[in-house]
Amino acid sequence: MPIAAVIPTPNAPVELQEVPFPELESNSALLTVELSEVCGTDVHLQRGLLRGVPYPLVPGHVSIGTLEKVRGEVLDVNGRAFKEGDRVTFLDVHKTCNACWYCLVAKATTRCPQRKVYGITYGLDDGLCGGWASHVYLKPGTRCIAVDTSVTTFMAGGCALPTALHAIERGEIRLGDVVLVLGSGPVGINAILMARMSGALRVLCIGAPNSRLDAALEAGASAVLNIESNDEEARLDWVRQQTSGRGADVTIEVAGVAEAVVQAMKFTRDAGRVVIVGQYTDHGTVEINPHLDLNKKHLDVRGCWGSDFSHFYRGVQIVTEPSRQSPWEQMKLTKFVLADANEALEQVASGKVLKALIDPATMSDML
Repeated sequence: MPIAAVIPTPNAPVELQEVPFPELESNSALLTVELSEVCGTDVHLQRGLLRGVPYPLVPGHVSIGTLEKVRGEVLDVNGRAFKEGDRVTFLDVHKTCNACWYCLVAKATTRCPQRKVYGITYGLDDGLCGGWASHVYLKPGTRCIAVDTSVTTFMAGGCALPTALHAIERGEIRLGDVVLVLGSGPVGINAILMARMSGALRVLCIGAPNSRLDAALEAGASAVLNIESNDEEARLDWVRQQTSGRGADVTIEVAGVAEAVVQAMKFTRDAGRVVIVGQYTDHGTVEINPHLDLNKKHLDVRGCWGSDFSHFYRGVQIVTEPSRQSPWEQMKLTKFVLADANEALEQVASGKVLKALIDPATMSDML
């Protein structure tokens, strides 16, 4: 019987449970999980900081594994049918309707009201729908992508890569831009990589701790600043010193702190662009001066919510392309077995690890 790591209720420790195998519907599949990601969203889930979460649930929204069973037909984006034994990943976003106003008119599928997400808005009552388990049930309509190259290289990108790709797209980075990334977690590191790949002349990063700033430099940041030893004025002075007194052309906020939104506006040049990515949960209110911080600066400020299949697909292609793999191959990954899921959450929350992965190789006697 499959084993899963389950968050039973908000603020409760993760528990291991046996979960029945699902009865496969037409055009669905059963995935044997090799690795699943642990990210900041999972910390928010365990702490009860996201709305509309159907506890109990199995976390893990980005995973990779092997198709153990396929019932009916599961196709890739090119119309090729997957077969049992194929190694795949899958888009965690499911049931986007492609029929509502947001999908068809606004072209903003991340705001589709029918949208569901594996490991986040699918609960245990929906079956094996999270990656922190020996198996995942891929419901009909789940978008799978073949991954034939390094599993760990792909997982080094994880959900942070399509999120960062979406942010870069929203920021409309131009050749020669100076980009500032506020935050040095996985999304920040991937934003640095994507900004450089998109033509940024230089990328600056403000974050913490030093181990993550070292990772930012390895990813291609031109200069970094530790937020823990500098106040806002010192950070603003540093940014201006790096940008001939103007500020960054594009600032991408991935810090997940409300104050960082206002700082992103202050650190950006007049007529620059700001992308807000890190406010995935409610971090509270913050005061801005609409005249000085926004209007007089003629800023273009854009929110960035999640990602869609295009970001996920392109992210997979980039991170698995041999000529592009090197930055992700160098990232430090820390693996945990299912029984150590609580430790994995603690290490991610404290910033002790850059990227944590759950390896579901476990035995039933661990229950």
